[in-house]
Order: sequence, then C-alpha cells, then structure tokens
Amino acid sequence: MKRIHVVFIVVLGLLLVASAGWGAVWLYASDSKVPEDVTAGGIPLGGMEVDEAASLLSQYVDLWEQQKVVVLANEALESTDSKTWTLEELGNHADAEAAIAALKKLQEGSLIDRARYRHSFEKTLTVNYSSDQQVFDDAIHKEWGWIDASAPTNATRVITANDRVVYTPSSNAYRIDYDVLHEQVDPWIEEAKTSTAVLAADLDALPTRELHLPLPIKTVEPEFTLEKLKAQGIDRMIMSFTTDFATSAEGRAFNVTSTAKVLNDVELAPDEVFSYGKIVAATEKEYGYREAPVIQNGKLVPGIGGGICQVSSTLYNAVIRAGLDIVERRNHSLPVSYLPIGQDATFASGAIDFRFKNTTGKYLIIRTVVEDRKLTVKLFGTMPDNVRYDIESITTSTIEPTIKETVSDALPPGGRLITQQGKQGYVVETYRTLVRDGEVVSRERLSKDKYNAQPTLVNIGKGTEPSKKLGPGAPNDAEQTPIIEDGLGVQAPSA
Repeated sequence: MKRIHVVFIVVLGLLLVASAGWGAVWLYASDSKVPEDVTAGGIPLGGMEVDEAASLLSQYVDLWEQQKVVVLANEALESTDSKTWTLEELGNHADAEAAIAALKKLQEGSLIDRARYRHSFEKTLTVNYSSDQQVFDDAIHKEWGWIDASAPTNATRVITANDRVVYTPSSNAYRIDYDVLHEQVDPWIEEAKTSTAVLAADLDALPTRELHLPLPIKTVEPEFTLEKLKAQGIDRMIMSFTTDFATSAEGRAFNVTSTAKVLNDVELAPDEVFSYGKIVAATEKEYGYREAPVIQNGKLVPGIGGGICQVSSTLYNAVIRAGLDIVERRNHSLPVSYLPIGQDATFASGAIDFRFKNTTGKYLIIRTVVEDRKLTVKLFGTMPDNVRYDIESITTSTIEPTIKETVSDALPPGGRLITQQGKQGYVVETYRTLVRDGEVVSRERLSKDKYNAQPTLVNIGKGTEPSKKLGPGAPNDAEQTPIIEDGLGVQAPSA
C-alpha cells in the first residue's frame, strides 16, 4: 500500500510538471507581441502587438512613398515654375510585404509550430526599396523637355560688299542635367529610409518631409563661339589686287570668271599650303572650261582653259604683297599683257602648280570679285597696320629674237616675206621690300625669271640664200616637250 502511494505521488508530480511546462509553452506561443529587439527596415518593432507592427509597416510604406520632391525651374530660363512629385510618382517604391508576412506567421499554425517559429524568429526584417530612374527622368522631361529641344547656334562672320568683317554672337543651348539631379535626390531618399526615430515617435510627422531643389541645367556651347571665331584672326582686308581682261574673248572671260567663283571664300588655316591645282580641278568639275588661247612651247595656240593663269597671277600679286611665303611658282614662257614681267604665275596641268603657305599665324580668307571685265582678289586676315610690302621687277638683260625662215612655193627665188615680227625676251629679277613704320626693314629677291624671245618668221622663195641670223628650225620645235601653259594640257582641235 505504501508503495502504491509513492507511485501515485510521483505520477502526480510529473503531471503537475508537465502541466506547468505545457502552460508555459502555451503562454509563449500565444504571445501577441513581436519578440524583443526585432526591427524591420530599421524600424523598432519589438514589444509591439503583431497587428500593430504590421499596420505600422503598411503605413510606413504608404507614407514613405508619398514624401515629396519639389523641383524649381532654373532662373537662367527666366521661369519660376515649380513642380511637385511624390517618391512613388518618381518611380520609387517600398515593399514590406515579406516583413509583414513574417510577423503574421507568429500567429499561425499549431501551438508547437508557433512556439518553434517564435523561438527562431529573425531579429532583423527587411523592407525592400526599388527605384526606376527612367520613370524619374520621364517625369522631369515631360515637364521641362522643351529645354532639351533647343540647339546652340554658332557665331557667324560675314564679309560685306564694302569689305567690312562683321561678327554675330553665338547663342548657347541648355540641357537638363539629370546626373546632378540624381546626385541631389538620391542621398535624400536614402536618408529618408533610415529616419526611423521620428517615425517611431510620431508617424504623422513623415508626410511633412519635402525636398526643394532647383532644376539643374547645363550649358551647351556651340562649336564656334564669338571668342573662338574672332581668335581665327579674320580682322580686316589685308590686301587687294586687280587685273583687267577687257580684251578677252568670251571663252577666256568665262574661264577667268568660273575659276574666280571657285576660288572665292577659300579659307586657309595657319601654315596651310594653298594649291592652285585643286582650284582648277574643282572648277573643271563644276563649270567646265571653254576654248581659249593657251601657250604651247612659246606659241599661242587654241586650247582648253585659256585664262586660268590670270586668276593665279592676280592671286600671286595679292599674296606677295601680303608677305606670304611662296612654295611653288613659275613665270610664263612669254610676257602676259595684264601684268608687268616678273609678276605673273603660270599653271600647267600636271607640270606646274602655284602654291603658297599661309604664314600670317592666323586664318586667311580669299575673296574674289569679277566686275566690268576686271578680276579682283582680296585677302582677309591679320596683318599689322604699320607694315607694307613693296614689289619691284628689274630687267637685268634682254634676249634678241632669232629669225626663222621657211621655204614657200608662193615666192619667187630670192623673195622674202616677214609673216611675224619677232619680239625681245627678258631676264627679270623681282624683289620684295618690307617697310615698317615707313622705314625699310628688309629686301629679298622673290624670283629670277626668263621670258623667251619670239622669233621673226620669214617665208623665202626657192633657192634664196638663208639669213646668217637663223634661229632653231621647225624640226627642232617639233621635238620640244609639249607643255601647255595657261590651260589644261589638252589642245583644242584645229578649226
């Protein structure tokens, strides 16, 4: 009996212990509050009722997304417009669903499941934030996108009919600087995520938070501002030279005029070398050249492009009087009527070019004017006002013409008939003198040129004794290299 009593007492004790343990488990699992030290997105939730904590997170998400960004138009745009957006409207979202679901699970499942879940409950829950920068940018663009549509305009330079150089200022364009905008807004958004002290104390304080900032604008300058354009150094007309082609036939006048049109407004950078051959090629392509007399082996013959050397020679005279360096230049084999000997510059396609270097240190513009059968070449750029260059050509020797005799059946024996009177040739030296403030600074020889004499042509009858002053005969002329001066190197067919 005594033994049964002991067993009863032991069993009763075990039942009491089990009952107490079960009660403790029940109390632990049935706790309606969030475990201590639990936070969600930095928000302290420990000790709060689960439903209260879940509601708090839902309110936080809603209120955080409703915080406002106020953007003010830039004063440079002469506007004081402003626009207000919520973070949600700018593509920013907060998501506490996972944290809320974790809190709700504290109240779900069997007693044992709830107790185990509470025991292993994470102390740190996450609120997920996301942002869509494109939504942000689109919202700004919709309001002020017209700013990005503007375009900068370059400064302009116009040379007027009376040779004045007139400049027009450039204008800037503007662009919304989205990068700067994000640099200003993003830190504020991050700070708003962690401002939990105010949130825990007074949730209603959160909606009053606003960020005010000016719309960041960046300036887009044109390629050529007024300063850049003026720095090229086109200050004034520095030289002008004119030649006359009043006696030229229509073909030659057309060639001179067409070449001058292509030469007009050619611009040279500092130290750039000008090639007249490029102008001739461009003129031939755009206008074509007409038949006009050219020089072939010391004779005027029909050809294509006659007259183009008047343009190169007029340009040459302007260039040497502006003090520029000559790279390549050759005189005609015969004197030309529109310039003094020693001051012409011929051209022969594929053989002779006229080239000079822009040594002004600034840009140079070539302008041409054809009016009343006169060609004027003008140079615009930089040149000191107190400087000029004088040009002088000196004939150092003459070359007497020879006589060419040709037997003619039309003349009786002993008969002579002069068909062309010969002309002297010349050797000429041309000098350039630099004058500064009225005083000679230097003198240089630009060239030493030879102009061939033109023979006297004589027809003689059969049996006539040749003259003692005979020059080279016709067979020797035929052996000379056929260089075409003042033309394109293509002889026109005989009429």
